[in-house]
Amino acid sequence: MEKKLLDTLAEGAAALGIRLDAAALEQFAVYERELLLWNRRINLVSEKSSRQIVIRHFLDSLTAATAITCPDGLLLDLGSGAGFPGIPLRIALPELRVMLVESSRKKTSFLAHVVRTLALTEVTVVRERIEALIGQQALAGSFDTVLSRAAFKLPQLVRTASFFLREGGTLVAMKGPDPTEEMAEAEAVLAIVGMVFRDCREVRPPETDSSRKIITYERVSR
Repeated sequence: MEKKLLDTLAEGAAALGIRLDAAALEQFAVYERELLLWNRRINLVSEKSSRQIVIRHFLDSLTAATAITCPDGLLLDLGSGAGFPGIPLRIALPELRVMLVESSRKKTSFLAHVVRTLALTEVTVVRERIEALIGQQALAGSFDTVLSRAAFKLPQLVRTASFFLREGGTLVAMKGPDPTEEMAEAEAVLAIVGMVFRDCREVRPPETDSSRKIITYERVSR
């Protein structure tokens, strides 16, 4: 990754309150390189340029960092795809422990490769459908944070996250600029699954004109 783009990444992260040191920037550079290489063989992302990847995936993923209340806790990334937002968050928050869940064999092969290449400790890749994990008692109430980047509608995400979150744990949902309808639908299931709404904040990813809503819920009872 060229220096100008690394500077864009560092400055964009700083605008979100995140300091990326030289080691973290190098990890992002390797991640970007591997993503472009693998993307020639399997469909990981639609973006084809380094700049698009940095802005639309790396920096966008980091918008969730301020909502993570346990930066040294255990985070579950549901529907991780090519690793977003779990891997960028793990690079930025090196004490974070992460489980990446993705059902695609090709994408989990890529995720496992990136985790090895970046020497990311405390990162686990699980190839499984989310529905198959619900009911596994070893995972029930095990996570400090459950996070998803627009992979599920909010009512389904709230129900799913409630199984995995410990009491006091946080669901972080990354949504588009107007999730009003989904939020209203989610209200109907909160009390049933022991969750409460905590916050909805607008974040503008650096270097873009778009906005993202970061919505948080807390597990208050099991």
